[in-house]
Amino acid sequence: MSEFMTTDGRRIYFEETGTGTPLLCLAGLTRNSRDFSFFAPHASGLRMIAMDYRGRGRSEYDSDFMNYNIFRESHDAIELLDHLGIAKAVILGTSRGGLIAMALAASHPERLAAVILNDVGPVIEPSGIAKIMAYVGAQPTAKTYDEAAAALKHVLEPQFPGVPLKTWRKQAEFQYEMRKDGLKLRYDPALRKALLEQAASGAAPDLWVFFEALRDIPTGVIRGANSDVLGVATLAEMRHRHPGLISVEVPDRGHVPFLNEPQSLDLIQKVLKNAA
Repeated sequence: MSEFMTTDGRRIYFEETGTGTPLLCLAGLTRNSRDFSFFAPHASGLRMIAMDYRGRGRSEYDSDFMNYNIFRESHDAIELLDHLGIAKAVILGTSRGGLIAMALAASHPERLAAVILNDVGPVIEPSGIAKIMAYVGAQPTAKTYDEAAAALKHVLEPQFPGVPLKTWRKQAEFQYEMRKDGLKLRYDPALRKALLEQAASGAAPDLWVFFEALRDIPTGVIRGANSDVLGVATLAEMRHRHPGLISVEVPDRGHVPFLNEPQSLDLIQKVLKNAA
């Protein structure tokens, strides 16, 4: 188990495996370092670092839930790199992690060797936002991992046709913790309050400005062909604003690809070869 303390006194958990090019893996909104378990077997030649954001996974919950925002989380990412003595890293950002990567491009471009965005861009489709808000903060009704796996497969089958139940069983273990009274979330439910209050404040940043900060940084985008978060039009505009952008659509995947698909792995390797 590896941990470090942030400058504001929060304990952050992270995992580090392998040697080679530093690859900082940033998970989805409610996810944790296990988000990259399907990719990990393919990470040869990489110093793979995956962190749990504050309030997620094994990291400490924050007494002020408003600190659950991409600016504080991006600062935590920089502090983790500093803790490990890493001057520059490739960022692999899934969903929320991709937003953090864009924020880092605006605030600390010199720390980014390259960026890979997994099914996320500067515009989040309204249908995707609605789906996210429908589950954030809600404890699972399933009592066992098998029940949770069946529920995930039932709900996500339209976006992820053909994904076997055993994969959803692993995903259920990544997302939920088994306790004496059943399955519980692996994150602070107050994350929902943070999202609602941040939305109500009307202070959301213009993410296109952040994305354009990636213009001089090797960047790749992975889009699930059935995604309801990263739209086709948004991806087209991203290509227009970042002429060097490389992208791929992964068939039979929604939000988000597992990153073990041949298309995902091919794009990741291409971006790594271009890393500064």
